[in-house]
Amino acid sequence: MNSDILKEQVEYYRQRASEYDEWFFRQGRYYRGEEHRQQWFFEVAEVETALRSAAPSGDILELACGTGLWTRHLLPFATHLTAVDASPEAIALNQQRLGSASVEYIIADLFEWCPPQQFDFIFFGFWLSHVPMGKFVAFWQMVKQALKPDGRVFFVDSLLNQQSTALNHAALHQQGYSHRKLNNGRTYRVVKIFHEPTQLEKSLQNLGWSGSIYRTANYFLYGLVYPAIAVELNCQTV
Repeated sequence: MNSDILKEQVEYYRQRASEYDEWFFRQGRYYRGEEHRQQWFFEVAEVETALRSAAPSGDILELACGTGLWTRHLLPFATHLTAVDASPEAIALNQQRLGSASVEYIIADLFEWCPPQQFDFIFFGFWLSHVPMGKFVAFWQMVKQALKPDGRVFFVDSLLNQQSTALNHAALHQQGYSHRKLNNGRTYRVVKIFHEPTQLEKSLQNLGWSGSIYRTANYFLYGLVYPAIAVELNCQTV
């Protein structure tokens, strides 16, 4: 994957930070009627319930924490919460949303960041789809190195569904990238891999992970996985 698209991806999410929540809350260009919105949040609730059932606890790490839409669900369960994102603009909004001194924020590119310790629980929401396939193995190696031997990883991401994207976006596809517009019309390229749950589960098993990947009816996949074999912390950049 060309490094230029990864730089463009970071810039896109920096510029999009103030309007990111419109996607999640189905507002503006993402509004497709009340029936769609109700189904969307029905499926969001399914993922939120699964996250609570995964019993996050102890030292928690959130990768690509964004504006705090998932950080807010992790904080009540954490002894200490570390939240990492490449966008200082998103982190500023995360801080405003949570208003908690119990969260340690780190501004870093996840393809270059080295975890400073091991964690009991790791979470990332809508990030895995932005990891190029050429960096997939190295990313999961980093996650495994950041996890305590008895730790667990929970993640949520998008299924390929045309109604997930903005009304004025081009059709989604399986070519590994998407063109995304801001509200001002400026267009960026981002990595976008739509993983199929069964195949993703097999791929993770081949990398030494156990656990299961699930899907909601239309919009999301989510997984709870843990390493089949523990590894020592030995950081390498992705």
